[in-house]
Parts: sequence; C-alpha cells; structure tokens
Amino acid sequence: MSDSTVRGRFVWHELLTTDTKSAATFFSKVVGWKPQPWGEDASYTLFVSGDRQMAGLMALPEDARKMGAPPNWVTYIGTPNVDDTARQATSLGATVLKAPADIPTVGRFAVIQDPQGAVFAIFTPNRTPEPDGAMAVGDFSWHELATTDAKAALTFYQRLFGWEETSAMDMGPDLGTYQMFGRSKNGPPLGGAFNKPKQMPGPPSWLPYIKVADAKKTAEVIKKLQGKIVNGPTEVPGGDWIAQGLDLQGAMFAVHSVKPAAANAPAASAPPKAAVARKAPAQSKGAAKAKGAAKGKGAAKKKATPARKSTAKRSAPKRVVKKAATKSTARPARNAAKRGKASKGKKTAKRR
Repeated sequence: MSDSTVRGRFVWHELLTTDTKSAATFFSKVVGWKPQPWGEDASYTLFVSGDRQMAGLMALPEDARKMGAPPNWVTYIGTPNVDDTARQATSLGATVLKAPADIPTVGRFAVIQDPQGAVFAIFTPNRTPEPDGAMAVGDFSWHELATTDAKAALTFYQRLFGWEETSAMDMGPDLGTYQMFGRSKNGPPLGGAFNKPKQMPGPPSWLPYIKVADAKKTAEVIKKLQGKIVNGPTEVPGGDWIAQGLDLQGAMFAVHSVKPAAANAPAASAPPKAAVARKAPAQSKGAAKAKGAAKGKGAAKKKATPARKSTAKRSAPKRVVKKAATKSTARPARNAAKRGKASKGKKTAKRR
C-alpha cells in the first residue's frame, strides 16, 4: 500500500483497564458507543457505532499491572512498514517496547516509547484504509501530546510519519507554545503538542479526544457516573468545547464538541485551535512491554483543542468487523494489546 493511504494517520484506539465490564458501561453512557464481543475472541470487546468499529477494550495484562501500569488508552499510528518504522524510531533515540509482531488476518504492529518517554503503537494493516471522511460524533477527533520537549518530539514524529507543523498558539510562560500538526502543512490539523508544566503529574503522554454532541452535557454525565472531570468544560478558540476526565478505573480521556454552527455543517468540524494543558495525571507510559506476541490487538486515532482534541481518523483491524470502512484501518486488536501493546508500564514499560 502507498505511504499516503496510511502513513501518519491515527488508525485505532484501545483501552486497557482493570474492569472491562465497568469501562464498557461507562463509555457506552458517556459517548454512546455500543460494546460487543469481538467475533474472534470474546474476551476482547469492540466499541461500535452503527456498523463502524470505534475502539477496542481489553483487560490490562497482568505483567503490565506488575510493572505498575495503570488503566490507559493506547493510540495507534499508521505506517506502510512497521519493521522499517521501528528501526527508524530506534535510530532516532526511541525505544521499542514491543517488537514488531503479526496479528493474523489483521496486520502487523509494534509499541514504541518516543525519546521523551511518551508511548504509542505503530500499525500496518493488511487492508488498505478507506479515505478520511467527515468527523462524526463518537470519532476520535484530536490527539494531544504533553511532553518535556515539544520541539524535539515533533521533529521525531515528523521523521517517522511525515507530519508537518500547521498553526501554533502562545499559551503563556508556563505552557509555552501549543504547536499543531497535520499530514500536510495546509491540511487540517490532527492534534497538538506542548511542553507540560512541572505541576502536571505523570510522564509525557498522548491524550485522545472523543467527539461528542455537547461537551458540557457530557461532563455532567461523567460526573453522574462517578467519573472525574479534571479540566473543563472549557470553551476553546473558535467556539468549540472540551473537557478532560478520568473514568472509574482511572484512565484519562477527553471529549470535544464543535460550536453549534459547525455541529450542523455537513463537512466535519475543523479541530479547535488552541490547547489547554492537561490538569490530570497523564497516562502512564511504559506501555507495551508486555507479554509475548501471542495475542494481538490493535488500534489507533485522534485530535485536540485548547486542551486537546483530535482530528485523526480511526479505523479498525480488518479482522474485527469492518470499521476500516471509515477513517483508517488499523486496529491491531486485542492481541496486540496482550502482546505488549501498550499497557503502560515502567520504562520498558516505564510509567508515563
């Protein structure tokens, strides 16, 4: 497949947690996703919307728990060749936490820790992804990187995925510049990166944003379900709203809604243009060091706003239903996760 169809796209997202039943109920009420067992392995749950696969859910691997990895969302980024990208990442100072491995009938993945410590997964799908489309409610609409050196981190990702800097925003002396990036300089941004302030707990990490109809109402739902809102709801430049929270098991996530006018527009809303620093503990980073490549699972996608939003498009592994039909096609499903996919551990599974 050509680089342009998959390289640099956020293709899947997967939640690794300590209570899958509770998490399934929580996100079905917060986002509107419907949880359903994956046909090839009932212990792996798919979050779906209509006939589209939105994300994956599985138990946090025992070895990851022993390394101190907390519940967390893992983001998958597409590449035409996982092995080449893993080697390149290593040459650029990153650490391979989970060596490249196959997910039968789905694709190939690996888990990487960038030079600053943020963990993510790379994925090459067996099936060519569908072209990016309009961002719908339930999609991951923005991806935000809180790190110790945003400039160096973006250079790293630019080398791996061809991302280019788009617009930027000065957030003051504590947060500095919020730099947005996309697959092309003049195209829509996929997310943003900023230097996390000293008071922000946790290591560098990625935070995905889920598009909802109304971030303010969703924040109320989160609180009623006993989840925690750690930042927001906040209006961001351009009129969109975002909120960041923790689910009942402590996994951090964020939601984003577009301003009313944009929400009714036929073509998906543009990503919010500013970033707000996360106030909650960042996801732990070790992720992926995990157990053997015996079972794979995968995922990836996102977008950000003044706090974080995602413009990335998602897609699921072809093995798991057909989500590939909407935004990207990489969701190395649950096996990937077990293989080491991203639990966040300490260094080799070092905490984020």
